Amino acid sequence: MTTPSRSTANFINVGERTNVTGSAVFKKMILNGDFDAALDVARNQVENGAQIIDINMDEAMLDSKAAMVRFLNLIAAEPDIARVPIMIDSSKWEVIEAGLKCVQGKAIVNSISMKEGEDVFREHARKCRRYGAAVVVMAFDEQGQADTEERKFAICQRAYRILVDEIGFPPEDICFDPNIFAVATGIEEHNNYAVDFIEATRRIKAHLPHAKVSGGVSNVSFSFRGNNPVREAIHSVFLYHAIRAGMDMGIVNAGQLAVYDDLPAELRDAVEDVILNRRPDATERLTDLAPKYKGDGSGIENKQDLTWREQPVEKRIAHALIKGITDFIEADTEEARQQLGKPINVIEGPLMAAMNVVGDLFGEGKMFLPQVVKSARVMKKAVAYLEPYLEQEKCEGDTQGRILLATVKGDVHDIGKNIVGVVLQCNNYDVIDMGVMVPADRILAKAREVNADLIGLSGLITPSLDEMVHVAKEMQRQGFTVPLLIGGATTSKLHTAVKIEPQYAHPVVHVKDASRAVGVAGSLLSKDLKPNYVAAIRAEYEEIRIRRAARDEARDLIPLAQAQANRVPIDWEHYQPPTPAEPGIQVLRDIPLDEIAAYIDWTFFFHAWQLKGRFPQILDDPEKGEEARKLHADALAMLHQIVTEQWLSAQAVIGLFPANAVGDDVVIYTDETRSDERLRFHFLRKQGKQPPGRPNECLADFIAPAEIGIPDYLGGFACTAGAGIDAHVKRFEADHDDYSALLLKALADRLAEALAELLHHRIRTRHWRYAQDEGLDTAALIDEQYQGIRPAIGYPACPDHTEKDLLWELLDAERNTGIWLTESKAMVPTAAVSGLYFSHPDSRYFAVGKINKDQVIDYAERKGLPLAEIERWLGPNLAYDI
Repeated sequence: MTTPSRSTANFINVGERTNVTGSAVFKKMILNGDFDAALDVARNQVENGAQIIDINMDEAMLDSKAAMVRFLNLIAAEPDIARVPIMIDSSKWEVIEAGLKCVQGKAIVNSISMKEGEDVFREHARKCRRYGAAVVVMAFDEQGQADTEERKFAICQRAYRILVDEIGFPPEDICFDPNIFAVATGIEEHNNYAVDFIEATRRIKAHLPHAKVSGGVSNVSFSFRGNNPVREAIHSVFLYHAIRAGMDMGIVNAGQLAVYDDLPAELRDAVEDVILNRRPDATERLTDLAPKYKGDGSGIENKQDLTWREQPVEKRIAHALIKGITDFIEADTEEARQQLGKPINVIEGPLMAAMNVVGDLFGEGKMFLPQVVKSARVMKKAVAYLEPYLEQEKCEGDTQGRILLATVKGDVHDIGKNIVGVVLQCNNYDVIDMGVMVPADRILAKAREVNADLIGLSGLITPSLDEMVHVAKEMQRQGFTVPLLIGGATTSKLHTAVKIEPQYAHPVVHVKDASRAVGVAGSLLSKDLKPNYVAAIRAEYEEIRIRRAARDEARDLIPLAQAQANRVPIDWEHYQPPTPAEPGIQVLRDIPLDEIAAYIDWTFFFHAWQLKGRFPQILDDPEKGEEARKLHADALAMLHQIVTEQWLSAQAVIGLFPANAVGDDVVIYTDETRSDERLRFHFLRKQGKQPPGRPNECLADFIAPAEIGIPDYLGGFACTAGAGIDAHVKRFEADHDDYSALLLKALADRLAEALAELLHHRIRTRHWRYAQDEGLDTAALIDEQYQGIRPAIGYPACPDHTEKDLLWELLDAERNTGIWLTESKAMVPTAAVSGLYFSHPDSRYFAVGKINKDQVIDYAERKGLPLAEIERWLGPNLAYDI
């Protein structure tokens, strides 16, 4: 089942069919004693996607306690059912308690409330805690069920304070049910019920840390009982908005949930008007529309509109490519081959015509990158089908040009390069991708072998910039004349103009992102456009160099001694650095992926696909929103597979060590006696002239100086969520499915960053424990509203990648995590993050920025390395040319 678009990968479907009050069929089975058939209902719920099953035996003609005990004992012997958690649902405490005695593992009690007052509520809560169960807390007090946003939140807040502050109930085991009531009843007071639930959910997630939100989803559509298609549409739209507000789980029939994006537009809009209470006549409009969708009452059929299959084969192929539909492409390709006579005619005819349309739409901003990648997947499958016929005829089609792409030596990042390759292929370029960590001699040998028209170099880490300069020098030395393209996260037009272009006498062009690649390639390979285009690029780069040379560096930078005198002013006499609760090294193996997924920052996932904007606002963007929602849905579906099928494994090592600052270094000691130095990290200081009152920071400023005798600590970590990824990427690529391969890589990167966030949270609250009462939600964590920092080595706060060698030595990181460093200090697997932990409240991220030669000389002496070696690693930060 595909769930609606949502802002979290952790929404849980609670199966509702094993409930005698909600399913007439199930009730009949239980009343007749047909427990075998009842077990099949539970099994079907799990198979259809229920991640928890709600079991309720509250029926006047039934011994509810005996039925609950019997059914739970039967489930315990059924591994395919017992693998999911059980929600014991009853309004009778004796039934709940009897069920708790039967359940294996952690149960969920549905529910407890304050309807009988606080004393009974406390008693039930304490018993639930004793049984190790989580609880659903109804927004119900002595005055009755809460119906408005204010009442819902007030009751939940009151219950939370009792549970957490008085009873010591783990907040992560609390799930509030703020009451989902029916909308569109014809009673005006009911019109805002869905909005009240959604807004109450938003407040609970913002103000009651770690608590979950649940609800019985079918209640919202009760007014349209008998019209299953409309009810399913109401559930889908309600969940779409409630989940984005923070709803974590819902009691819903997991096998019958319409996909939000697949709902007919008029029905979705009418339902949305009701759910969001957007117009006073919303109920009447939906009531008038409902009979049109009633059908036989079996539910909305999520079938594709296949009317396009009636068109001629050329149009069918075009439709498939533009829409990214692979289902029929092989049959249509074969039909086109028979009609057109030769396989090459299919490629150069309908396939390329369709891909040209894709390229034009992408260039005009009418298609987005995920759509283009899906189109390329269809194209590749069609070409793969034709390959045996092409081989028989030994023919190849015409292309716009042959482009060789490679990630340079020492660098292992390739998502951006792969996207560029797909976009170029969509525009009829023959792309040869050499992969990652490719040395200059192999790149240039391959370029000669395939007679490349263009060479494209990619890199993410700063040492790659120096390697690109080396490749340009080698191209000049070996007499190449083909244009050189430069791209990647750390590259820039400035670096290309100042460092790379002067090394090669032929065109060198910085390509900012994938959307520019086609235009750059077309201009460089066009006889008519190339002269003027190259002249314009060279003039622009020369102007950049002139401006750079004329810049008065002294105006912006101060001497190192002056910067050191303006260090961060910390009152160490009145500050005691926290002592770790769990010092030393902790190795974490096979960290649950579902726990990690909760920390994903989706904003940067969309950035990887060149859909810029903050999440979740991008889902509502008038231009990008539709494609963002589709991409998000695909990502959530794959993330579900990654988690449930264990495609990846996550490993980490963390460590907290006695440390003190010595100048701009931080010394790590062998033990708490602090008599022997184990190793030291070397940091750079910001040398830019600061406004009055602003210090010239250095990371060492936030560690207590050794000379004052105050014990302090420094932490470090390395983690990966990418173990096991290669086999799945190869599987997708073998199936010509670049879209899924890129999606997996992007998700693995996000999981690695999420794991780093999870680890930092554990450091603050458990291992170092200087913020054990921290109560931040996911949004606050992403916004870094916490004490302490985790700067990554090689990035702005400590830009020298060679410091990773010290971190790897300190943590024994390769042995403990499997992550190894390339010669350029890139981490493998690529879905990996590492860095340091600082606890001081004043610490914060900052960029070292440009530095003068006096600091570089000092830094080289402190590290005991030649100046030239240091300059190579700090190249982008140098305020002078080497």
